[in-house]
Amino acid sequence: MTAPQLAEALAWLDRHVNLEATAGRIEGLSLERMHRLIDVLGEPQRAYPVIHLTGTNGKGSTARLITALLAESGLSVGTYTSPHLERVNERLSRSGEPISDDELAEVLRDLERLEPLTGVVNSYFELLTAAAFRWFADVAVDVAVVEVGLLGRYDATNVADGLVAVVTNVGHDHSDFEGDWRAKVADEKAGIVKPGSTLVLGETDAELLPIFERAGADSTWYRDFDFGLERNDLAVGGRLLDLRTPTGVYEEVFLPLHGAHQGDNAAVALAAAEAFFGERIADEVVAEAFARTKVPGRFEVVRRDPLVVLDGAHNSEGAAAAAQTLFDDFSVSGDVLIVVGVMSPRDPSSVLAALEVERSGLVVACEPPSPRAVPAREVAAAAEALGANAVVEPDVAQAVDRALAMAGPDDAVLVTGSLYVVGAARAHLVA
Repeated sequence: MTAPQLAEALAWLDRHVNLEATAGRIEGLSLERMHRLIDVLGEPQRAYPVIHLTGTNGKGSTARLITALLAESGLSVGTYTSPHLERVNERLSRSGEPISDDELAEVLRDLERLEPLTGVVNSYFELLTAAAFRWFADVAVDVAVVEVGLLGRYDATNVADGLVAVVTNVGHDHSDFEGDWRAKVADEKAGIVKPGSTLVLGETDAELLPIFERAGADSTWYRDFDFGLERNDLAVGGRLLDLRTPTGVYEEVFLPLHGAHQGDNAAVALAAAEAFFGERIADEVVAEAFARTKVPGRFEVVRRDPLVVLDGAHNSEGAAAAAQTLFDDFSVSGDVLIVVGVMSPRDPSSVLAALEVERSGLVVACEPPSPRAVPAREVAAAAEALGANAVVEPDVAQAVDRALAMAGPDDAVLVTGSLYVVGAARAHLVA
């Protein structure tokens, strides 16, 4: 049961505009409100070094992997990610442990008291970001791993100056998809690069590299040149990796995460940690850190017979990775049933096509618990247009139950399309 004090603090937070739930796009091109808030708090984000990361896909997994490497090296690590799956506490953690109810209530109460001094009204995400920075300073973390919420340049997290800036990749992010939209997205992501920083660049598109080279990092580590994967093999329960960095090769590292894309995230994470330390990390530290890493909601297997997988893929690239992982890494002898809900402004057809819904036994269209949910009937119509058999079940829990009722022991149920869908499904399925 949530403590009454936290319930009151969250009620105050919920009275602020939640751009995650309403717009899905940048609101204004200014960090003025965030700077005013952080100034009133005494610039807590400058009390510790920051590893700042952005990217279209893989941010959450990469943040957890970086955190594991730093924590296994003996550091106290603050980690800020978004969105949460089930509880807002998940967004703020110290060395992998979410902030307690009492601590979260206290830091939000402080923000409630101080916000009037800013002269502005902040958004939900700005306030949570400030809460993270303040809490990290209060508990004296050695380093903070901070994930961008939206793009980069005008994201609330960008009041921090990352000692290491990380870009996982550039894909179908929030954009109008007109003109050279990939260059526009890349330019926004490059906005987190600050003077004196090291940029760890996971994106390999040669046409985008000049954008990042102009960003002003002191040095840049390029994927496939300075770091990368020598081996990324399927193993029982995950992947077996050989990872190359400027200091050499880490051989036969087991990663208990599903999907070849998680090997890519591991390569970026290891490079970021090495760039932070400025030296090689002990092989046993890397092995232990990766072996302990769990990433809820990212191709998370929650049941067997039938296989039930939760994956928060929310765009075509993520959906393609989820489909590839399911079809290539798991021996599903029966049908695949897909429970899917999509958030606007995403195009349901592109996500469904990437999921290869025509290969599925059934698509159960649902709606993420958000005002931005695409109506389930539109998702179902898009699935049918691609050749799939689809039904409509707007409530996520009921959609999952319907799929499970129809699935045999040799079938698989994939729940995907949005972290909001996955969060609701996880709360329903995982005790």
